Amino acid sequence: MTSLLPRDRTSDRTVDHASGDTVDPRHRRSLALVAGLGGVAAAGTMLVVCMALGVIGWFLTDAGAHGTPSDGMRVGAVGWLLAHGSGVVIGGARVGLLPLGVTALCAWAVWRLGLRVGDAVSGHGPDAEGIADGERDWTVAAASLSFTAGYLLVGLVTLHLAGGGAGASGVGVVRWSLLLCLALGAPAIAVGSGRAAIWAAYLPASVRAGGAACRQVLVTWLLVSTVLLLGALAADLGQAANVLSRLHTDAGDATLFVVITATLVPNAAAFAGSWLLGPGFAVGTHTLVSPSLVVLGPLPMFPLLAALPHQGTPAAWLTGVVAVPALVAAYAVARAQRRLPTLRWDEGALRGCAGGIVAGVLFGVLAAMSGGAAGPGRMRDVGPFAFEVTAHAVTAFGLGGLLGGLTMTWWQRRSARRSVETD
Repeated sequence: MTSLLPRDRTSDRTVDHASGDTVDPRHRRSLALVAGLGGVAAAGTMLVVCMALGVIGWFLTDAGAHGTPSDGMRVGAVGWLLAHGSGVVIGGARVGLLPLGVTALCAWAVWRLGLRVGDAVSGHGPDAEGIADGERDWTVAAASLSFTAGYLLVGLVTLHLAGGGAGASGVGVVRWSLLLCLALGAPAIAVGSGRAAIWAAYLPASVRAGGAACRQVLVTWLLVSTVLLLGALAADLGQAANVLSRLHTDAGDATLFVVITATLVPNAAAFAGSWLLGPGFAVGTHTLVSPSLVVLGPLPMFPLLAALPHQGTPAAWLTGVVAVPALVAAYAVARAQRRLPTLRWDEGALRGCAGGIVAGVLFGVLAAMSGGAAGPGRMRDVGPFAFEVTAHAVTAFGLGGLLGGLTMTWWQRRSARRSVETD
């Protein structure tokens, strides 16, 4: 942001010997080159990490007695592609389940590198006064396109070198690369370059407050869902350990299995959140896991499945968990409004309700992304019932947000009245 402020840059400038003019070193950097390299680095960082983990996994399996290190690198690269929606074919069956743990790390890399690219190109284009005067500024758009092109280049090269034999889909890689770069990379560049702060200044205060409420609701709900998952897994940890023992894994194999399981914890957290909302999820065709009914079939030997409830009709009181989403939303909105107070009833209600509704839509999208084909036959249908989950989330979070907004507005009005009476 400071790079956009009109100030004397004499101390930062060097002399162009050809023209005799002073030149800001930041403007001598090629925007396309900096942003393109940033996109390559964002994709390449996590790709290298995945390939390194693949080599480690190759060594842990029979101490590397089978195959070569390049095979481990190829498996790691395929894992990176799988996190970008490529899907793979294993034993003739297509697996399309996203390892959201790896996808989240890729998203984090895109955000961090996007911030650095934004800072590096912040000297391009008009300053704050020029933008305020209506001068066109294509800095963020141009940098975002170059960043996306660099990211896509790495994805397509990786697909060509490692994904062909695994049956990876290029359409999925392109789609997810575009999604990550445009949904996270471009905003990060805008934030890093200072443009986002300028644009946000034109937004009404109620919109910014609603965005803060939405973020608080979504983060709090994901935290509650994760705690539920870990609690259910801890309650039946013996069964999870029994799975590893029945697979006859040694220390190296068990370590590798735990790492693979960890990449799916975000998926399982979305499943847990869908269960709390009421519709639940499926772990195979014609199955249902919900607070009111649990119908299971034969399940693969996977540790996270130990968190599943027992088959049958749960206790009647357990259906009361469907009130939890509204209570969580009310708490989250009230907490957000403590930082951005308001004394107007209509604004408090609007912030909470709108923020909750948008958070419900976003969680529905996450629930849809967390499912997919996990194997052949009946395991092709695994995941939350996305449409029903979204409908329940929008309703519960919207009503809870409305309640939280009105309650906190009442409290803040009461506190303000007491302060006036005391004075």
